[in-house]
Amino acid sequence: MPRPSSTGSRPRSANSSKRAGNKDRILHLDPFSGIAGNMFVAALLDLGLSRKDLEQGLAGLGVAHSLKLSRVQRGSLAARYLEVRVPGSRRPRKARKPRPGHVHSGDSGHSHAAHPGAHDHGPHGGHGAEDGHSRSYSEIVDLLGHAELEDAVRQRALAIFEALGRAEARVHGVSLDKVHFHEVGAVDAIVDVTAAAIGVERLGVGRITSSPVALGHGFVESSHGRLPLPAPATLELLKGIPTVPGNVEWETVTPTGAAILRTLVDEYAGMPAMTVEAIGLGAGNDRPGAVPNVLRALIGKSNDGLGRDRVVVLESNLDDLVPEHFDYVMERLFEAGALDVSIQHIQMKKNRPGFLLRVIAHTGDRMALAGILFAESGTLGVRSQEWERLILEREEGRVETPFGRIAVKWARDPDGGFQVSAEYDACKRAARKAGVPLREVVRCAEAAAREKGR
Repeated sequence: MPRPSSTGSRPRSANSSKRAGNKDRILHLDPFSGIAGNMFVAALLDLGLSRKDLEQGLAGLGVAHSLKLSRVQRGSLAARYLEVRVPGSRRPRKARKPRPGHVHSGDSGHSHAAHPGAHDHGPHGGHGAEDGHSRSYSEIVDLLGHAELEDAVRQRALAIFEALGRAEARVHGVSLDKVHFHEVGAVDAIVDVTAAAIGVERLGVGRITSSPVALGHGFVESSHGRLPLPAPATLELLKGIPTVPGNVEWETVTPTGAAILRTLVDEYAGMPAMTVEAIGLGAGNDRPGAVPNVLRALIGKSNDGLGRDRVVVLESNLDDLVPEHFDYVMERLFEAGALDVSIQHIQMKKNRPGFLLRVIAHTGDRMALAGILFAESGTLGVRSQEWERLILEREEGRVETPFGRIAVKWARDPDGGFQVSAEYDACKRAARKAGVPLREVVRCAEAAAREKGR
């Protein structure tokens, strides 16, 4: 297929950061023991990410730090362990064995952003809050905005920090500009988040999938007292993401790890159809018990020719909406990000004729679209469920025709062939302007698309 000069942008959603990698190249995460920022980056390094490339990319931040990468044993598995060291900070403490139902601050062994007042686990030992300095969310955004980073890396890192900041703001009932990160914790999180963005870019990943995330239980000691696990900000970030019990009494997922999942992952399901090229293991602190504290990551090529994502399907049965209002309701739903809206005739209770209104959308748009249904249709209830969607690889662009430039779409078949379709509204405008039949414009546009796609 050709490389069109322009492509359609993806509607807003929690995982809408752009990637320019090979669409057939998949990164699959297996967080059977959870995820943290440094575990994710260590797994990418174990997959083959060049440490030299990573450090060169991080140098553009202009933030003093160093990376210590080591090979460690977690249970029966050998894995990579990454520490972000900040000049002037205390050396990380060795994690102590947690008592049942209790996790010491910093025991997670990975960076953890601090928020207002901070239940600061601090990176690697809870030293973040002791430094007395902090960076606001806006200062971090400004730092990333002025850093010497590739635009794709910058946008991805900003998206992760925005997710993290908004979660902290919601949990503590403050505005986003009131969220602060303690100085050492901020540097640690900035490096972890930016390194994650750099790693995905350098590995040429086109799609990221993840198995359900394992959650530990218990409590964590903070400057505000004891808090339950998962930590409040972590749980906020995991809304809508499939989880499973980890059956361990320690923190398996940090807010930074949850923000990475929420921002980067395209689909939550079992391992997709793929040819595995490399396996990487990123370690957290050593833990007692049978489950090794590592994040497993696999990278490889798709071998089914199909993309996959998750969509939400909203439905409501209606028997009292004026049919002439359907047009307005559909317009509002599409403007709010709906992928498709359909209406079906049904027979309802008391033998009333009615309509089934169905909306298909990205999962992150669920509540906004449900709100429109309640406001505009008069329904008292909206059914919601998530479906897996199989998608043909597609690209959009324009082709030259005797009737002007027409928008077209190419779709790759699983067998390697491709389909073309001309954009209806563009063809309609061209046909009216030229005074020719619509089918003639469509025929010319699709012929030009097939020629360009060879």
